[in-house]
Amino acid sequence: MKQQQFNCPVEATLSLIGGKYKPLILWHLVDCPLHYMELQRRIPSATPKMLSQQLRDLEDCGMIHREVIPEKPPKTVYSLTAFGESIIPVLDTMCQWGTAYMDGLDVQSPCCSAGA
Repeated sequence: MKQQQFNCPVEATLSLIGGKYKPLILWHLVDCPLHYMELQRRIPSATPKMLSQQLRDLEDCGMIHREVIPEKPPKTVYSLTAFGESIIPVLDTMCQWGTAYMDGLDVQSPCCSAGA
């Protein structure tokens, strides 16, 4: 993937994991590799076309590895690469924040460097 110029670190992060299902795909791959159909079951709101596109984008940027297992019918297994594993702390933080939000806790926290 060609390195782009970014105005902000958040913009750089979103260029890689921004997308309707990319963070969910990465989150589901944290513990173990998954077959395409298992990802489809875990993210039922993603259409097959959208899921395939998001997986392709994540593979193109080097965050996931795609392996085709030559069976009949062939199976495709996805796993995180070392680069993909580097996003796990970000996903963990998103999970903690989302849990607090869902539990109705005050998750607002002022940030001195926001928008800087």
